[in-house]
Amino acid sequence: MKLVRYGRPGAERPGLIDPDGSLRDLSRVVADLTPAALTPASLRRLRGLNLARLPTVRGRPRLGCPLAGIGKMVCIGLNYTDHALEVGARL
Repeated sequence: MKLVRYGRPGAERPGLIDPDGSLRDLSRVVADLTPAALTPASLRRLRGLNLARLPTVRGRPRLGCPLAGIGKMVCIGLNYTDHALEVGARL
């Protein structure tokens, strides 16, 4: 299960991509995908959903930023070959 937000910029809706690759609408389950949706309890709830009961989104809507309300994101770039080589780490 991959959490996504889809739709026009500024009007994204919460969704997920199921194991079959179908985009499913989550708006009846959560208002939006915010950091609060990533708490252990919230993630357990999402994992327990019957994905087949969620509406399938038709077409190929735009995928937006996967989380709303993010002020700052800090990343470690060891998944980039050049950076991993710079620091002598494995990919």
